[in-house]
Amino acid sequence: MWRDLRPIGRHADSGGYRRFAWTGADAECRAWFEEQARDRGLHYEVDRNGNQWAWLGDPAAGDAVVTGSHLDSVPDGGAFDGPLGVVSSFAALDELRARGARFDKPLAVVNFGDEEGARFGLACVGSRLAAGRLTVEQAGRLTDGDGVTLPQAMEAAGYDPEGIGPDPERLARIGAFVELHVEQGRALDLSGDAVGIASSIWPHGRWRFDFRGEANHAGTTRLVDRRDPMLSYAETVLAARREARLAGAVATFGKISVEPNGVNAIPSLVRGWLDSRAEDQTTLDTVVRAIEEAARDYAQEHGIELDVVRESFTPVVEFEHALRDELARILGRDTADLKVPVLGTGAGHDAGILSGTVPTAMLFVRNPTGVSHSPAEHAAEDDCLAGVTALADVLEGLARR
Repeated sequence: MWRDLRPIGRHADSGGYRRFAWTGADAECRAWFEEQARDRGLHYEVDRNGNQWAWLGDPAAGDAVVTGSHLDSVPDGGAFDGPLGVVSSFAALDELRARGARFDKPLAVVNFGDEEGARFGLACVGSRLAAGRLTVEQAGRLTDGDGVTLPQAMEAAGYDPEGIGPDPERLARIGAFVELHVEQGRALDLSGDAVGIASSIWPHGRWRFDFRGEANHAGTTRLVDRRDPMLSYAETVLAARREARLAGAVATFGKISVEPNGVNAIPSLVRGWLDSRAEDQTTLDTVVRAIEEAARDYAQEHGIELDVVRESFTPVVEFEHALRDELARILGRDTADLKVPVLGTGAGHDAGILSGTVPTAMLFVRNPTGVSHSPAEHAAEDDCLAGVTALADVLEGLARR
């Protein structure tokens, strides 16, 4: 499975992946998922929001145990973020069948669409729509860099966008959702554990900072006569790093757009996107407020107009304690020979979006470098296999009671 999936959407120069929602690479990933489902005799279906499902047992029976993740990527992302969870889910079903395991509940594997938000700027679109966390009107206004709307992209890919929206009946069938994911950090590497259990997802959001100045000639305009928004933006980037460090949080300006974007032109507009995350809501609010205040001071100093828009936000997610504790019990956290650590994460996931609607939990697989959203992202084969075994144990334990 890993060998078949690996080349899809891989960029020859960067070695990273460009699997963006409703593109050709995405279509290949979706075809791969359907093939895996049908090869195993699973009931395959696509829901109203384009999420793919593969069922073992009757979907209508209810109280299903569902696992899976996503197959799309960030620009030049790594091979493991998302796909490891989907591949491991199918492998776990294979393992359970090899054991001759029998279940009292239906099982399913899911591939949620557009989790990374690389094309339309909003993460977890498929699960947000299903859970009612994104309205049809909001989804219709999402556009990519070429001005193509989400409905237009879906239609071009052969899907009907008219039916998108909340899917409460489908989610009501789910008794538990467990997502396996490569760890996006080094906690497991430092603790020496191959597999861990998620405790929570930090609150996080994305803010757009628009610095508006005055375009002019870079070679003839005196420094004192300039209204250069790049200066205010650059100072704000440094302020973000400073405020995050002081608060024990993270803050990153990772995307920028410049107009008119000429080497010999002073910019008229610098638009930067801030991603910030913290362990709790109060800390996050403090950090973002301090960054905005600093940006406004810098803008005023240089005669720049500033607009700040919050484009997305996800509050803290505490995974259901009962389900989290059940995973720990199944995996034998308290035994002498196997200890499964419980750890938080600053990364968002479909499991976090669904947590307000269905009981959710997550398993992490060790990432020896902690690098993620990069071609250098990696997990050792032995650790991946340990993740499959852990996921199979969890699915068997949850589906037999």
